Amino acid sequence: MNNDHDAAAGAGGIHRDADDGRAVDSTQTFGHDSDLSFIPFGRDLTEAELEAIGALPSRAALLLVRSGPTAGARYLLDTDVATIGRHPEADIFFDDVTVSRRHAEITRTGGFFELIDQRSLNGTYVNGERVDRAVLDDGAEVRIGKFRLNFFVSPLDRAAVSEG
Repeated sequence: MNNDHDAAAGAGGIHRDADDGRAVDSTQTFGHDSDLSFIPFGRDLTEAELEAIGALPSRAALLLVRSGPTAGARYLLDTDVATIGRHPEADIFFDDVTVSRRHAEITRTGGFFELIDQRSLNGTYVNGERVDRAVLDDGAEVRIGKFRLNFFVSPLDRAAVSEG
């Protein structure tokens, strides 16, 4: 590559094609041999993870990264909208080329959380199914690029749902 082409590269995988100036998305797609199979994780949570879930306030949830480059990370969902993507300003930032810059959003309406794909290149999966949007149930597995996560709601909200 020449320096002119390097200077034209944008942040987060978007760059300008040196030949015609068009923006090109460099998000890598999964190959045919990639593991997109759904094998649910057991409820083999660590004591620290169980404590974090148990401490969630009402109307909050937690995403636990179960596999991928940031396995073990935890993300608190306590706002009405949380953005997920490779863009550095995303609420949940996944710095990996299999994740689109604006990959998905999680919205909270009342006590329910919904995952909404933002026309990502590799798609968004819930419990092994590719979805455009899906309500997240407690324990649901979410796949975004190479990342596999589990979603957990506050035990206070679980109790309210079971009583209702």
